[in-house]
Amino acid sequence: MSAFNRPVLLLLAGLLLFTTSMAVLNTLVPLWLIHESLTTWQVGIVGSAYFGGNLLGTLIAGLCISTLGFNRTYYYSCALFIVATLLLGFSVDFVSWSLWRLLAGIACAVIWVVVESALLRNGTINTRGLLLAAYMVIYYAGTLIGQLLLGIIPTNLIEILPWVISLLLLAILPLLFARFPKPESVDKKLSVWSMWKRRDARLGIIGCIISGVVIGSLYGLLPIYLSHAGYRDADVGYWIALMVGAGIVGQLPAGKLVERYGRVFVLRIQVFAIIVSSMVIISGYPLAPALFILGFSGFTLYPVAMAWACEKVDTSELITMNQTLLLSYTVGSLAGPALTATLMQHYSDRLLFVVIAVAAAIFLIMLLNRAQHHRNPLAMQ
Repeated sequence: MSAFNRPVLLLLAGLLLFTTSMAVLNTLVPLWLIHESLTTWQVGIVGSAYFGGNLLGTLIAGLCISTLGFNRTYYYSCALFIVATLLLGFSVDFVSWSLWRLLAGIACAVIWVVVESALLRNGTINTRGLLLAAYMVIYYAGTLIGQLLLGIIPTNLIEILPWVISLLLLAILPLLFARFPKPESVDKKLSVWSMWKRRDARLGIIGCIISGVVIGSLYGLLPIYLSHAGYRDADVGYWIALMVGAGIVGQLPAGKLVERYGRVFVLRIQVFAIIVSSMVIISGYPLAPALFILGFSGFTLYPVAMAWACEKVDTSELITMNQTLLLSYTVGSLAGPALTATLMQHYSDRLLFVVIAVAAAIFLIMLLNRAQHHRNPLAMQ
């Protein structure tokens, strides 16, 4: 049976619509605040509130799914995001907008856990890598579509809210025609910490942290690097699009390679490519091919690491493991840019790629050490 059955396709369609609206808001919210003359630190706090919501949402997602099931948790999370978005139109106030973005961040994280868990439970060990690759393709495609929409539709707050709300309402529709069975009761002893203590899945979890460091740093700090290098704002957008586009292109090939050669082998190639492309950029060689390779390898790291960690647990443990992996990714995406930004400010913008290369090198050493002690062939890992 094909991995992409009707419920999976409908779930991915809903994710595409949701991600498109989310991408529009993530770009415009800080711009709206700046136009309202809020200070830079206030804009930063509002942004941090969204990521704080991601952390909270990750922690409560498992309870929501085990209580309400996949479908109702998805519906309610979309509804929460709609309410948080509508409230933005009532007043542009620092405190209230921080709260609304916190709620939006919670809704996003819960939806991510719902989608990832439903996909993994719907697939087999052999097809999970391919399903997660498709998940990342849809996620990045929604991000790109959201950015493209900004050049088509009006971007002021009052005029764009109906567009965003309409997309969010449409995102609910596909799940009305796709039913995912409610998971069996989860053992109360299961927790994020219990997943962290699993030695057989630990490198998959660490891979998600490294992925968060890489992608979070690129998303947050590459525009600064390019701007300081003399690129215009429009050119910066093109370079970001190239990187994200490379990530989209790389998802399905990475999934196919995992099926043929195994996760450890593919992860080693990915992190090696991240190191080489980072070093090429630091050395001042042409940016385009290096950035393409960096996007191709860096943006495909998360689904491969996730699939590896999830194949080490039972079906009943998948939701808790997904929480653990998303939480790990979020921690990496917060800590990585914070450290890297400090180094860039005090030393050089090139420290962006040094940090990325060092993080990848540490993970590569772990992978090489792990592979040497595995009895099973790499293709089975």
